[in-house]
Amino acid sequence: MGEMMVGELKDIIPAVIIRPTIITSTYKEPFPGWVEGIRTIDSLAVGYAKGKLTFFLGDLEAIVDVIPADMVVNAIIVAMIAEARHQQPQTIYQVSSSIRNPLRYSNLQDYGFRYFTKNPWINKDGKPVIVSKVTVMNSMDSFQRYMAFRYLLLLKGLELANAAFCHFFQGVYSNLNRKINWVMRLVDIYRPYLFFNATFDDLNTEKLRMTARTSLVENDMFHFDPKSIDWEDYFMNIHLPGIVKYIFK
Repeated sequence: MGEMMVGELKDIIPAVIIRPTIITSTYKEPFPGWVEGIRTIDSLAVGYAKGKLTFFLGDLEAIVDVIPADMVVNAIIVAMIAEARHQQPQTIYQVSSSIRNPLRYSNLQDYGFRYFTKNPWINKDGKPVIVSKVTVMNSMDSFQRYMAFRYLLLLKGLELANAAFCHFFQGVYSNLNRKINWVMRLVDIYRPYLFFNATFDDLNTEKLRMTARTSLVENDMFHFDPKSIDWEDYFMNIHLPGIVKYIFK
């Protein structure tokens, strides 16, 4: 709807449309790993590191399309310059990584396990949280069965025992109920992404990068090529340390 409104104004003011995918912490600027607030996949990392997320739903071979925040900003600036110089018809730029440098959910599973095994989160009791690889269900049916047999039956038993023993198990019941509701909420939020197998056509953005290389004197300052990212290095040494430093409470 926002793009439709921009389209209505294209004859009045010059405009371009930028479509970033999942935005993650900065790659280089203003410094590597900067992030503000919990965004998309970061809520999964926080829950996993704190021992709240031991199983989830999704296709491990599906592509998760992420792009660092500073690359999005650089793409916006270069697109504005290109529009001002060439007055092209309204252009849509997909700022993404799924075609140029695809990242898969299996990579995220591996990076998270390795990082938080080596750098465990210290809980409020001063003890390290020991993580294991997340159990991933490949369909909603298998996820619901897993939840029913592993947790919901136990929760129902605790509810009955709690009523019979004058709320003696209230703390255990409340803690388990809170964890189950948290996981179910995450599944509901992320379900559209977890089995999404499409990629985004970024041909216009690649043309913009080529134009920047040949015509911008400050090209190195406005870098936004996802092919330059080593995802393992980025997540292990930039993104995950960044969310631990700036997000974890």
